[in-house]
Amino acid sequence: MCGIAGMFLFDPTRPVDARALASMTDVLAHRGPDGRGLHIDGPVGLGHRRLSIIDLETGAQPLGNEDGSVVTVFNGEIYNFRDLRAELEGRGHHFRTRTDTEVLVHGYEEWGEHLPEHLRGMFAFAVWDQRRKRLLLARDRLGIKPLHYSTIGGKGVVFGSEVKAVVEHPDVSRTWRRDAVDAYLALQYVPTPMTIFADVHKLPPAHVLVAEGGQVRLRRYWTLAFPGDGDAWREDEYLDRLDTLLHEAVKIRLISDVPLGAFLSGVIDSSAVVAAMAATSDAPVMTTSVGFDEQAYDEVEHAREVARHLGCEHYSRTVTPDIADLLPRLAWHLDEPFSDSSAVPTYFVSAVAREKVTVALSGDGGDELWAGYARHRVERAEAQARRWLGSAGSHAAARVARLLPLSIKGARSLRHLGLPPDEACAQKHVYGLFERGLRNRLYTPDFAADVRGHDPLVPFRSIWASCPSPDPVDRALLVDVQTYLLDDILTKVDRMSMAVSLEARVPLLDHHLVEFAASVPMALKIQGGRGKHLLRRFLEGRVPKHIIERPKQGFAAPTADWLRGPLAPMAADLLLGPTFRARGIFSAPAVGRLWREHQSRQHDHRHRLWSLLMLELWFRQFVDGPAQVAMSA
Repeated sequence: MCGIAGMFLFDPTRPVDARALASMTDVLAHRGPDGRGLHIDGPVGLGHRRLSIIDLETGAQPLGNEDGSVVTVFNGEIYNFRDLRAELEGRGHHFRTRTDTEVLVHGYEEWGEHLPEHLRGMFAFAVWDQRRKRLLLARDRLGIKPLHYSTIGGKGVVFGSEVKAVVEHPDVSRTWRRDAVDAYLALQYVPTPMTIFADVHKLPPAHVLVAEGGQVRLRRYWTLAFPGDGDAWREDEYLDRLDTLLHEAVKIRLISDVPLGAFLSGVIDSSAVVAAMAATSDAPVMTTSVGFDEQAYDEVEHAREVARHLGCEHYSRTVTPDIADLLPRLAWHLDEPFSDSSAVPTYFVSAVAREKVTVALSGDGGDELWAGYARHRVERAEAQARRWLGSAGSHAAARVARLLPLSIKGARSLRHLGLPPDEACAQKHVYGLFERGLRNRLYTPDFAADVRGHDPLVPFRSIWASCPSPDPVDRALLVDVQTYLLDDILTKVDRMSMAVSLEARVPLLDHHLVEFAASVPMALKIQGGRGKHLLRRFLEGRVPKHIIERPKQGFAAPTADWLRGPLAPMAADLLLGPTFRARGIFSAPAVGRLWREHQSRQHDHRHRLWSLLMLELWFRQFVDGPAQVAMSA
């Protein structure tokens, strides 16, 4: 895994600022501590920080073809690179390294901007074509690896693995977006393609960006389809196909010239990955897990049991973090405001793994593709209720539900029956956070006026409508893949693993396995009131039955207690102090009320207060002062 950065200035008489390129590259040193490389060719500069995984001797970047007319910098892994190399050698291309990176330069020579369609892996890369004066940027199909860019007012393209690298360029403004703050408070993250900075964008997954002739264009090269026409009676056939694809996805992700292991939480997704690893590997699989002192947040014993059953070499740790010291560092690594508190245990499990290995396989992606969240089962129940009650009955039930407090189980779902299905699906993503009415009450009048026309749920409804499957849960899964999985789960795993220079690989997001998952009928995902039915069947006979039947716990942290305990002094200083008020975003009385209600246990505002705290920590590091301060902490 690595960090990449660079620029292409459209004015051919303007040379690259070597110091700016070096600064952009070196701010990513945590992503690649093993090496640094720069390539400058007039108005083009490419920078690379290397974490050595494959071909430790000759895999340095930037890397070019034989005459240097095509040069690339690359972050990620191409798992089918050996097959591609053989194909390209058969077409007359000559290789001088053993690294997967080299298939990019020769693949570009052969296929041009269609190169990503031939790749199986996780990747974000740039290719400079000196003859055509063309820069190509590409990102993998699911967005496992990040890539950000700015067009610097039409003067060129500046790019980087993280936002912090892009804003190091002197022509990129650090002006922050008010609508991005509004979206962040609703969702816990800033959604693609926007970033918190007005001048910087995320390259969407499955897209290429081509810059040439003073113009920039984007093109999608892959689309995930949920056809919704599977036959549930063929369950054993689907199970056999899952078995084959999962073992294959895991096997190709075991390619490494450095020590490799896996995260193990003792639940379905990571257990399935580790079970496939154990069946594929000749040696015991090295696994890691973490827990907190609070029993409700500790899955270490479950992970140990699975590890013992699968014959793994397991390492676990129960942590008591100095959270007030840690949080500013994590805010720097997270790059943008990000308030999913499971980033904290993800950081710790990555740190424990890094003590033993350089690469770790993760079970992420199972919930979003195999209907593992409670909201998926609720989505199905609401759809059934709409069919039973009809339009008039559904609206009548919703009117009655509005008289009930939301604390009554099922009241919210009954209210949803009066909403269009796409809206009901979208609203499930903001529960417990700052929903629209609460955000409006939290804002100052001026800020509320600035974001009045902004609706962060528009993309959710649009994705829901674009899904060809008539099944509402299929539609909800597509929404998850293109929003929550992308901007929350994968962002968290990438930033927290890279914070400790660990490569995380996600076999459940192999695009062949993902396409298969999309084709599986919902009756084989949700069955008996539980999701991930086919994944559970895959584990039968591989792990103890009670592990398969355990309810989902989630990878959580005791944030409510932290905010009343070790975090309280810092959080109070940041959220109730004059600097926070002076930003002009939030009403001081409204924030103070949230704080008092949480401290007195009148209400549990853990998610909301955590969101405000992470936002203020981001402001302190990326707007008020130099971001590099936190990197050395």
